[in-house]
Amino acid sequence: MGGMARRRAPRSAPASSRTARAACPCGSPAPYPEHCGKLHAGGVAARAEDLMRARYSAFVVGDEAYLRRSWHPDTCPPVIGLDGGTRWEGLEIEASERGSAFHQDGTVTFRARYREGGAPGALHERSRFTRVGGEWVYVDGDFLD
Repeated sequence: MGGMARRRAPRSAPASSRTARAACPCGSPAPYPEHCGKLHAGGVAARAEDLMRARYSAFVVGDEAYLRRSWHPDTCPPVIGLDGGTRWEGLEIEASERGSAFHQDGTVTFRARYREGGAPGALHERSRFTRVGGEWVYVDGDFLD
């Protein structure tokens, strides 16, 4: 979900301010601490889609350290650029190809809705993932709209 970094991604409520019962920002009905919060705390994504969801949630909660850890070292920018100018409002996974425990690479196509300066918008991207040391990492993506 690198396109968000290029858009100067937001710094929203810190992870510690999320209640134990709040649904995960990625759209899962599971509470954040039991879903993406586990990956942010050091857990390993089983699938590329899981990593995609956790990266979206990291943008929402402003977890730059997780974004950096989950980005391929060859493509991670020196500055990720989290700021407060954008509010991420929802994630829709449109397609997930390969990216399971049986694959070395995969793609996830998603649409992330946001509001910037009061105006709605959406980031539509096909993200590429690969495994490094057995763990999924984001490589790069193509904007679709």
